[in-house]
Amino acid sequence: MVDKAAGCTSHDVVNRVRRIAGTRRVGHLGTLDPLATGVLPLVVGKATRLAQFFIAGSKRYDAWIRFGQSTDTYDRDGKPTSDPVTPSFTREDLERALDAFRGTFSQTPPPVSAKKVAGVPAYKLARRKVEVELAPVEVTVNALDLAAFDPPLARVLICCSAGTYVRSIAHDLGQKFGCGAYLDSLRRTASGEFTESEAHTVEELAAMAEADRLSDALIGGAALLPQFPSEQVDALTAGQIRQGRDFRVSPFRVRADVKYVKALAPDGELVAIGEARLPHLYHPILVL
Repeated sequence: MVDKAAGCTSHDVVNRVRRIAGTRRVGHLGTLDPLATGVLPLVVGKATRLAQFFIAGSKRYDAWIRFGQSTDTYDRDGKPTSDPVTPSFTREDLERALDAFRGTFSQTPPPVSAKKVAGVPAYKLARRKVEVELAPVEVTVNALDLAAFDPPLARVLICCSAGTYVRSIAHDLGQKFGCGAYLDSLRRTASGEFTESEAHTVEELAAMAEADRLSDALIGGAALLPQFPSEQVDALTAGQIRQGRDFRVSPFRVRADVKYVKALAPDGELVAIGEARLPHLYHPILVL
């Protein structure tokens, strides 16, 4: 779990951790913009194959929005696209405006984003001055709280679905009030089951590796995906699972309607993710 610093890309973090961990098999579970800080979960080694199960996790953000001007990237790193003005709305006005961004709604991603157009990331097309029109995407904001308002700045705390752009919320609020707005700072405080209390800076990870303690920063496979029940199997069954054979689970520990389970070896190591074929009978769809 990395506590990403501002100014670097998620790919920069992955490259640094590859060098620290001494392996190319490192990936991240959800991009953070260079401006953003906070929780960036990385999967290392065999665990990179588990990434598919983390895509839909919710995210939590602590964001500051600056009203009075818009930018082409919808954040403070972009070029101004409007003249600066003094916002004239009240806290009550802003509270009412936030209602439009609660629940499920269609959101247009920023033109400078990782969304792909004909296979090319939109931000690359923007750099080439190619105009793109991104299709709206359905997103869900489960919670959106106004934590502070000191014009021209507003602090909002957001819990939202993966794929939600806080930058777009900031920009759209500015359009709604006719004064422009952009994201001034953003910190991701949680990503799915992972929180900032578990995160280490890259510098801390490097120091841990130097002291031969990098394993202290790792979360083992058995502790991942807590929403999937676990079934501990004996050594013989673990070997059969690794050969792709179906396995049974206890009806006392796993409900009949559970789609996925984690098969654990006697030592607690994650062997596989199984998918239900029949009640209490699972097929290993991912073997580690």
